[in-house]
Amino acid sequence: MTEDQPPLIPGQPAQPVFRMFGVGNAGIALVDSLDALEFAGAEFAVINTDATGLTTSAAPVKIQLENKLLRGLGSGGDPERSRALAEEQFATLKSACDGADVVFILAGLGGGAGSGIAPVLARAAREAGALVLAFVTLPFECEGNRREQQAQQSLELLKPAADGVICLPGTKTAKLIDENNSIVDTFRVTGGFLIEGLRGIWQLLTRPGLIQVHFSDLCNLLRDRHVENAFAYVEAAGAGRSREVMERLLNHPLLDEGRALAESDAVLVSLTAGKGLTMAEINRVMDQMKRQCGHAQITMGAAEDPALKDKLCVTVIVAKQNAAPTALSLRLESRTTTNNAGTTGAGTGTAAVREQAASRPVRQRKPNSKMVQSQLPLSVVSKGRFDKSEPTLHRGEDLDVPTFLRRGLPLN
Repeated sequence: MTEDQPPLIPGQPAQPVFRMFGVGNAGIALVDSLDALEFAGAEFAVINTDATGLTTSAAPVKIQLENKLLRGLGSGGDPERSRALAEEQFATLKSACDGADVVFILAGLGGGAGSGIAPVLARAAREAGALVLAFVTLPFECEGNRREQQAQQSLELLKPAADGVICLPGTKTAKLIDENNSIVDTFRVTGGFLIEGLRGIWQLLTRPGLIQVHFSDLCNLLRDRHVENAFAYVEAAGAGRSREVMERLLNHPLLDEGRALAESDAVLVSLTAGKGLTMAEINRVMDQMKRQCGHAQITMGAAEDPALKDKLCVTVIVAKQNAAPTALSLRLESRTTTNNAGTTGAGTGTAAVREQAASRPVRQRKPNSKMVQSQLPLSVVSKGRFDKSEPTLHRGEDLDVPTFLRRGLPLN
């Protein structure tokens, strides 16, 4: 228990321990932007491969993954180097997660540290017994193919390592941002969208609600699903606020204009109002959610917050149905399992992927027709001034004759 957590009441279950990790420069910036009062009770830590971002962070726990090869210069934007370093110091990452019930990982994928360390940290946290939720951003198209490919590769490794991944693609975020915004404001707004998803889960688990969602409910909803999640946050005020929030949800770019709800396997809904939250409003929102989500498992929480005044805020976390693994995920999973041979828990949650790969029909290659090599009609060339020299004989073979001729080897 941290100093900020309230004392336990006899007979009341212990409060879960929440630990938030900012990984890489983008993740560190996200952690530093969190309101310490709003997330009171959480434990904060930051991880990076160079000390530059760590020294300016306000997080009390700072972990620098370093070795002699990096010479204090960081990973140089290379996820493979960061991943190898994280594997090398796997025990350190696992120790940093000990005692936590929920581990939140905040990172930007596409660069070196965030892309390389986040999947390894997620696996370390799960081995430490925590429920692991990752909140990550993907690059904008203008950032180039290299960063986009690195981000996708990291995401394919992160999904089987974490219990849930809240992913914010840059292509979808661009639809919500004014193109005339400065680059600083753009990244700040993007981080704000991601923090909205974090805030929604945090409020569900920590704020006393009219309809409470317990930690065990979240575990049952997300544990061992290993899926990529979609999320959205909307708000409205006034007499028609419940209808308005549903209209905004169904037109939200981060939910693919409602398609993500129809494809959902599980949905978490958090309703928070400043005052006067009625059963009619709750029923109106949840009836619409049930119609949109089909047979998805829906978990709902509702609470009042006087600071919101007449606003109604709805946060939706959508767990998409499991899709067949891509060729990229199979290749990366195979490589990760090989690299982690001998490490306890390596390849966690990937048995199904390997079974599907093994069950796929193997293409039989057609036997190559036998190549026939004929003797070329080459004329004998004189040795010139060495014509009268004694041949170099070894075990009856003339070593002056090329090997392929002496041994009758066919040439391709």
